[in-house]
Amino acid sequence: MLHAIANRIEAEAVELAVLGVRDNGTEFNMALKAEPGSAAGTFRYYAEALDKVAGEVAPTASDVLALVHRMPVGVVGAIVPWNFPLMIGAWKLAPALAMGNSVVLKPAETASLSLLRLAEICSECGLPDGVLNVVTGSGVETGAALANSMGVDVLTFTGSGATGRRLLEASAASNLKRCYLELGGKSPNIVFADAPDLAKAAKVSAAGIFRNSGQVCVAGSRLLVEASIHDEFVEALKAEAEALRVGDPLDLSSQIGAVNSEDQLRRNLSFMDMARAEGGRVVTGGSRILQDTGGSYMAPTIVTGVARDATLFQREVFGPVLAVTKFESEEEALALANATDFGLAAGVWTADLSRAHRMVAGIRAGVVHVNTYGGSDNTVPLGGVGQSGNGHDKSLHALDKYVDLKTAWIQL
Repeated sequence: MLHAIANRIEAEAVELAVLGVRDNGTEFNMALKAEPGSAAGTFRYYAEALDKVAGEVAPTASDVLALVHRMPVGVVGAIVPWNFPLMIGAWKLAPALAMGNSVVLKPAETASLSLLRLAEICSECGLPDGVLNVVTGSGVETGAALANSMGVDVLTFTGSGATGRRLLEASAASNLKRCYLELGGKSPNIVFADAPDLAKAAKVSAAGIFRNSGQVCVAGSRLLVEASIHDEFVEALKAEAEALRVGDPLDLSSQIGAVNSEDQLRRNLSFMDMARAEGGRVVTGGSRILQDTGGSYMAPTIVTGVARDATLFQREVFGPVLAVTKFESEEEALALANATDFGLAAGVWTADLSRAHRMVAGIRAGVVHVNTYGGSDNTVPLGGVGQSGNGHDKSLHALDKYVDLKTAWIQL
């Protein structure tokens, strides 16, 4: 059945991508790959994983047989955000269904179309009624009902830290349901002078913050650049940013689409006011563009001279805004990388293999990229530390969220 769902997602990929773009403004070419393309791969991955998941036989005395069973938890509540609803929805739905659970999935208020269609696809592929339920509504109503429900056994969420805290409080006040939270990030992308290809680093770093108008949880929103190459690298990055075509997300020539909403755009622009007030220098962007179209668009923005204690260094924007800070040494780079409350993702650009391993070990983050940024697949987990949350999506490790362990201790 999971394979059948994957097949249908692939067959309807263009329709599903367009539904998502209409909701959230992601540029179509990215949406096609990141939404139905990713979701189909996720369903297929967990379909293939099922015959690799086994119970355990414990090492006991010869007169005892001890078995460890993996049991479905029961009902999984899943709350997903608006930026990649189909991709993130599949990360939660596919492993939960694979482990034999029923799911109540709540999309974001502003991005429900693709997940409603996914529910229809699952039903058409034979998933029994009631096993998957997509319930729309606001966070304060529908989300709160899920969080406070005595009938939900596990709650999995991707979104803001403030909402994540409320979900934990609701769990404590209700049935102590397990809560897995993938929250915000302020991910450092660190470029050393010995990076093997600075031109590539600039191009990939630009994509790592500006794709989907910066509305990506793992976006490399803090660029840390070794002082000796700072000016040169910022110029290369500026050229990459200004070459990106921003426009109608359904226009196939657009490389960057729209900001999700007017409210989000206003929030992004308010960070520009704070950045200037705190001594940052806007190298490019920093303003609304294409206002005559009626859409919510913001120019890719680079701000240099961002101090460690600056708002733009510490707080997640969730927009196309890159904060640039220079460093002098590896030790300073590591200290700056770890100088926020978040710990979701990071990047390191260096040709020194030993340095790469030291940075991977030292950076507090769930994912550390080396000489690339983004693009990890379903074979590895995605999760954060600190105030970026707990638990993991993707990989076989995600299955652990949706099972209870049961021991059978048998005296022979």
